[in-house]
Amino acid sequence: MQVPLPYHLRVLNHETIQMTNSRVSPGVDTPNPRDTTPLRIERSFRASPERVFHAWTSAEELNLWSDPEPHNAQTQVDLRVGGRYRIVMSRPDGTIYRVSGVYREIDPPRRLVYTWRWETMPGFPETVVTVEFRARDDGGTDLLLLHDDLPDDHARALHAHGWSESLSKLSSTVN
Repeated sequence: MQVPLPYHLRVLNHETIQMTNSRVSPGVDTPNPRDTTPLRIERSFRASPERVFHAWTSAEELNLWSDPEPHNAQTQVDLRVGGRYRIVMSRPDGTIYRVSGVYREIDPPRRLVYTWRWETMPGFPETVVTVEFRARDDGGTDLLLLHDDLPDDHARALHAHGWSESLSKLSSTVN
């Protein structure tokens, strides 16, 4: 099933986007039997891990970069394990996209794990985002983003584009 998302695929040259296959072996019990292929994106920032982590977890800063389009989002953040976040993205034509989730792991400034669910796309499965913030010797940050449980190649490609655009805006925000 292909679910329309608010983006078109365009891979940018200044980052690494990697999709790897992860298949369940026949006969192995699993609560999620669909074939999942995690989306993996790596990006480097001149800013410190503390600065990048803060931009990722502060509603005020998420407003500036979390919408991949050239608009600002409206976000809510309850930054605690079990707390919720919500991102609302509005388009000039009146279309609204809402994504929300629950924080599963918070380890500042090293790691963040949370669920990701499109409220405006019924039937799209809940997925999981893991972000690692790795300190570099020069004071900058190497970021690794894994977006797991996306249902198919179409969803992975659209999310790859969305994350690419958002991470470009994050770079402008923190660097």
